[in-house]
Amino acid sequence: MKKTFTLLLLCAFACVAHAQTTPTIQAYGKVDQADLNLKQCDFEKDANAEVLFDKGDVYLGEQELVFAKHVRIKIFNDNGKGAANIRFEFLGGNRFEWITNIQAETINSNNGVIEITKVDKKQIFTQVIDKELSVLTFSFPNVKPGSIIEYKFNVESPYASDFPDWYFQGDLPVRYSELTAKIPDYLHYKNLVRVTQPLAAMEKDNNGLITKIAMTNVPSITTEPRMSSVKDNLQCVLSQLLSITQTGGGGIGQNFSETWQKVGENEMGYEDFGDQFKRKLNGQDDILNHAKGLKSNDEKIAYIFNTVKNAMKWNDLYMRYTDDGTVKAWDKKLGNSTEINLIVYDLLSRAGIKAYPMLLSTRKHGKVNPAFSSRYQFNTSVTYIPIDSATYYILDATDKYNLYSVIPENLLNSYGLYIDKENKKSDLVFIQNTLPVRNVVYVNADIKPDGKMSGTAQISNFAYNRIDNIENYKTNGEKKYIDWLKGGNNDLQISSVKLENMDVDSLPLTQNINFNLDLTGSDGTYIYFKPNYSIVGSYKLPAGYKTDALPKNLRMDMSDQSIGFKRMVSEADGTITIRYTLVYKKTIFFKENYAELHEFYKKMYELLSEQIVLKKS
Repeated sequence: MKKTFTLLLLCAFACVAHAQTTPTIQAYGKVDQADLNLKQCDFEKDANAEVLFDKGDVYLGEQELVFAKHVRIKIFNDNGKGAANIRFEFLGGNRFEWITNIQAETINSNNGVIEITKVDKKQIFTQVIDKELSVLTFSFPNVKPGSIIEYKFNVESPYASDFPDWYFQGDLPVRYSELTAKIPDYLHYKNLVRVTQPLAAMEKDNNGLITKIAMTNVPSITTEPRMSSVKDNLQCVLSQLLSITQTGGGGIGQNFSETWQKVGENEMGYEDFGDQFKRKLNGQDDILNHAKGLKSNDEKIAYIFNTVKNAMKWNDLYMRYTDDGTVKAWDKKLGNSTEINLIVYDLLSRAGIKAYPMLLSTRKHGKVNPAFSSRYQFNTSVTYIPIDSATYYILDATDKYNLYSVIPENLLNSYGLYIDKENKKSDLVFIQNTLPVRNVVYVNADIKPDGKMSGTAQISNFAYNRIDNIENYKTNGEKKYIDWLKGGNNDLQISSVKLENMDVDSLPLTQNINFNLDLTGSDGTYIYFKPNYSIVGSYKLPAGYKTDALPKNLRMDMSDQSIGFKRMVSEADGTITIRYTLVYKKTIFFKENYAELHEFYKKMYELLSEQIVLKKS
């Protein structure tokens, strides 16, 4: 998506590699035979396709800001043909943006003769997604390994604030990426250059606005486990309008950067947000009468939250505004994230609970930058309930397994904007979980002389562990759940599993498991086993055996004490007891922490793999 509206701090960082050879950007339809003959990406050999160039030009038209985009892509093999399906999102609602001058074509070489197949304009579609978002889609014809595809179009807007953010990086490697800007000096912007490799060009005007910025040989980037949003990690240059010193005579609309207070005030004034609280839901009196009869606030919160959560079906759309509105969504029992969660907020407020609507950004959408006040940084709404100076609830009723007292994982570690209309106050809150998330496992097992183990395990899951396990069990069924518990260990047999407290949100999920385990490697003289599947384990030795080797007691910590691992092992009265403790004191780890984090986990798993050895006496 061209516009993300993730507006970040002004940064002076920029390094320019003048020695680099800058690839040539060619006119539309003109292509080098060398590019047609190209077999692979020079700097990412296994790439299935490569962006040869991505060119953007920003300038002021007669009464609009114009962003002209020109892209050329080389297809190397059949796996790269997916790059020929173009999807470009833009803010088409209320004519905030519109697209003009679309051209697209496939270029092939047939025995040295260039053949061009144009995309039929009847096959270029613009689809309205919701009140704000639209998407341009089209596919290229006659695409095969060796093809070059290219397209160009203009995105136009009447708002000076709609200066495009530029991303050098994406899911394909990029040979050359360049953004240029020709903006009159009465428009003042600030830029952030966020890159990790040298720039090929950097030019600025007298106001400090970037007029040209370029980068070469930009590697592709894809989602990896545990990383934040891909968008948070892309190399880019981001922009925000600061001021307009005069209107200039072009009549371009003015839309200045706002404070968070102003953003909150505006949200409460919008029909598809704040105006929803003036409307009465069918049957709400019965819900409120029941809630008011409950004794504690937590009981009221739990009742209203679960009532809405169980009644409503989420349509899988995260939106920061309503589409049909809360009343229609409630009647249909179907709604987007904001419709569902504004219903929760409205009912809680009417029941006398001190609650506030809050705008948030999901993990996939990207982190909110507190230095730039813009509603476009958010993509959903929740209900925010402050309990005391250190405790609060974040209620999201879209997921059937969410708990009112546990902040959803995909909303953690970013900022939310709560809106207090009564006191005319809106402010940011950093959403984090400071409470420990516990997962307690007790194993009680007997070891047999034939090298087998049988026993029971009791697992108590709290918070996110509770949510994840219940969802896993209910979604996949008991058989698949048992297979998941076994973790691919064919020597482990689980004869029964019983889950308790699944319907009692205030209690941990308790799992009672009966199991049998073949201790691989036991030979009649020695018995070996690794107790690394348990947190607290008690193992009764078989008759005629004694301990030959026990892991040592130890403690290991990260240098900043953010993670601590401890192992305690003891033996008494023919029983070995082993306890593992793994404690996290920090929820965010940056790339600078990776080397130490990698070594910590490597060492920890080596320690977990240390065996207990029993010898026949």
